[in-house]
Amino acid sequence: MMDSNYFGITDTGKVRSNNEDTFIAEKIAETDFILACVIDGVGGYSGGEVAAGIARATLLKLMAKPTADLLQLMRDAVIAANDQILKAKQEQKAHEDMACVLSMAVVDMKNNLFYYAHVGDTRLYLLRDNSLIKISKDQSFVGFLEDSGRLTEEQAMQHPKRNEINKALGFPGSITGHAEDIETGQSPFLPGDLILLCSDGLSDMVNKEGITNVLLQDLTLVQKGIALINMANANGGRDNITVVLVKNDKATFIHEALKPKSQPKKNKTLTPVPESVAPILPQTVPIGNEARAEEPIKKQGNKLIPLLLLIGLLVIAGIAYFFWKQSNTDIRSEAVPDSTIAEPSQAFKLQDTLNKLKGNILILDTAIFKSPILITEPIRINRDSLYLKAESKLVIKSDTGYKGQAFMISPANKSTLLENFILENFEDVSALQKKGVLLKNVQFIKTDLPAVKKK
Repeated sequence: MMDSNYFGITDTGKVRSNNEDTFIAEKIAETDFILACVIDGVGGYSGGEVAAGIARATLLKLMAKPTADLLQLMRDAVIAANDQILKAKQEQKAHEDMACVLSMAVVDMKNNLFYYAHVGDTRLYLLRDNSLIKISKDQSFVGFLEDSGRLTEEQAMQHPKRNEINKALGFPGSITGHAEDIETGQSPFLPGDLILLCSDGLSDMVNKEGITNVLLQDLTLVQKGIALINMANANGGRDNITVVLVKNDKATFIHEALKPKSQPKKNKTLTPVPESVAPILPQTVPIGNEARAEEPIKKQGNKLIPLLLLIGLLVIAGIAYFFWKQSNTDIRSEAVPDSTIAEPSQAFKLQDTLNKLKGNILILDTAIFKSPILITEPIRINRDSLYLKAESKLVIKSDTGYKGQAFMISPANKSTLLENFILENFEDVSALQKKGVLLKNVQFIKTDLPAVKKK
């Protein structure tokens, strides 16, 4: 299915004899929303295909009339699809092992937003400013190792347990209604942005760099989708391959830096120096005359000797006083019990950890960073990209009297993803609404941001 700004395609691949993948790429009737979804069936020759078909039909039905709370609607639709697959498994013993995984996005073109729901190891990517960001997290052991930096992308792609998943629609007890069962979130979808949803038939065959290179080419969405399918097949095509693309094709906004206005050149004028402050210069005579200005300089040098001696004495006295004071300070410090020495604040530790971070992923251990982190100045993010995640919900709270922002993000930053935070008592959160900032499971308490709520 296709339009000028969305397109979907699926292919059996080079090894499988049937295609258990399916997808959705269409505009929701009478709305500005685009529904995009990739569904990957698992469970035998035809079982996976049946499970994927049930999920697709259920999602299309329940998403036909979007409500105000899109994330809850998407979560309910995924739960309903799971229930329908479980019901079908009881009725069709031949398909008792069938299940499916999916990534779904609802794109609000009018308001430049997209919402997503994810289960399993299909993937959702966002292309922005020539950078490809993986939004979804693989719900698998190998995916966790890759997302946490313990495995490289190449190692994860070749891992023998790559296809073992923890969550799927149709797995008994997998979708129970808990928040962690279904990954959901929302993000700005700015003019020029592109989202890619795909099955692991693509991501297992083509690395992030290869996908990015295709998406950055000056091609239509149809050509990009076909190129990704062809690349996966060229690399082996060991699984079914499905690609859905959605582009925000509105005109991009380019902000040019304003040059400082040049000041008009002023005519230089010489201001007469009063005789009372004019320097006394040695008398000179024209070159060629043997009488030079040496004599006045010698006299001036003789006058400077006592002054230099005085300065030297003052310097020596200052150094002696410094060491005397330092020794007394050390003695007093030794007498102070260790318990009275204040530990660095949580905010200082977080900022220091960010400053010393080598890569671009930081997982905060909440046993070390305890809630709430009180801040009196913004946490500064000065790198080009960052994924900052707390292991469990971590509160960052404005200290009494502080009216600034929670985070200050460098203009050079291309992408920042914040996950599992509660921001409390911040009146200004504009830094988190800028281009390149993604929020996942971030909650605002007592702020003037009604559009961004708990995810």
